[in-house]
Amino acid sequence: MKKLSDILYGVKLAAVSGSTDVEVSNVQIDSRQVAAGSLFIAVKGAASDGHDFIGKAIGQGASAVLCERLPAEPAPNVTFVQVANSAEAAGQVAHTFYGEPTRHLRLVGVTGTNGKTTIATLLFGLFSGLGHKCGLVSTVENKIGDAVIQSTHTTPDPISLNALLRRMVDEGCGYAFMEVSSHAVHQHRIAGLHFAGALFSNITHDHLDYHKTFDEYIRAKKGFFDGLPATAFAITNADDKRGSVMLQNTAAKKLTYSLKTVADFKGKILDNGLAGLVMTVNDQEVHFRMIGEFNAYNLLAVYGAAVSLGEDKQAVLQVLSNLTGAEGRFDYILSARDRILGIVDYAHTPDALVNVLSTIKKLRKGHEQIITVVGCGGDRDKTKRPVMGSVACEHSDKVIFTSDNPRSEDPSQILLDMEEGLPVSAKRKYISMTDRAQAIKTAVSMAGPDDIVLIAGKGHEKYQDIKGVKHHFDDKEVLRELFELLGK
Repeated sequence: MKKLSDILYGVKLAAVSGSTDVEVSNVQIDSRQVAAGSLFIAVKGAASDGHDFIGKAIGQGASAVLCERLPAEPAPNVTFVQVANSAEAAGQVAHTFYGEPTRHLRLVGVTGTNGKTTIATLLFGLFSGLGHKCGLVSTVENKIGDAVIQSTHTTPDPISLNALLRRMVDEGCGYAFMEVSSHAVHQHRIAGLHFAGALFSNITHDHLDYHKTFDEYIRAKKGFFDGLPATAFAITNADDKRGSVMLQNTAAKKLTYSLKTVADFKGKILDNGLAGLVMTVNDQEVHFRMIGEFNAYNLLAVYGAAVSLGEDKQAVLQVLSNLTGAEGRFDYILSARDRILGIVDYAHTPDALVNVLSTIKKLRKGHEQIITVVGCGGDRDKTKRPVMGSVACEHSDKVIFTSDNPRSEDPSQILLDMEEGLPVSAKRKYISMTDRAQAIKTAVSMAGPDDIVLIAGKGHEKYQDIKGVKHHFDDKEVLRELFELLGK
């Protein structure tokens, strides 16, 4: 139990009705979780407004309510606190309620369109390998040391996030590595947190269903860096044309990484194949187990963060050289007889798909076919669908358009959107089928010895979301079973 006055420390209040000496047992933004003694924070979201559930929260025992609009007739014996922005206040209050966990560990945030999960996962693996107990907050999974905690969002809501960070501190973590999505910045989910450092990977076409314009998307990413303290470091990709924009207004120490220009952390690829990457990192030659130019950037970012956190350069490279990436990120298996290379990758944006297909082209030794299975998610940015279709056809020999997570949309309409505007030359390359399992089977049946089959879009996901129901579906599992069944 904590006094409301204590957990409101640092929050700018517009008005208070009732006593702030009231005891608070927990903090909630979901009225369904409210119990006796709760502080209910009414947050206006994209789908619902928490202010509509204030009465329900009080009925379930809330002792205090934090909101932007006071009710016309405040309930007796309940303290009401009015603020200008309850979403921002929720992060600050949650951080204080849970004892300011980021004051007791070093938190590093990773943002960008592509690479967030791989960079955060590599940082977790690296620092664990260097002997530190760490926490991880990622799209694929959340971890405290060796314990895995289910992940439902790239960045959790502020209450869940601060509770998780508190657990990390209580269980002895000295570091935490976290993906920071543009949604999380815009919705103030990271408000109140103290970051030791931040990394920017790249920014490309994504989430315009939410941010509406590309400029708004950039501003959301940049907002993360704008809020960093002078004690933090900010590392950006100097080869991304918007990399320098991220650092314009930050008070943090500014650092860069690059494969193409002068930078604080400079890399050069010497060899790139199925055996891994051979590259120089600040003139030190290293063999990494990971593949592809995009992973060269990820490795440089991780190296830069580790050095900025004070780790020994040689020790960092030694541990990093043995690490593999996150599940569903250029995850590959080789069929036994025909040596067909099957690759599962989360690539769900045009730029990510280009990166993966460009890497695959460099792995070809001769005239092996590249057969791509790709779809687009429903209830998401529709403008990228024809671009995804065009990219797949341009960089593949054969393409199968199929369902990703159609959600509430008609899968057939999503495929029509992907086909829109394709030139005649592309139309000779692709077929469309809504059944994802059948699409993968068709791609494998088309493949001959040494051909490459890319299954893009879902990566680590173990489900397919159709009309609000999540059905078990694992691209890699389906691919492996087909290789065994067809004897390829």
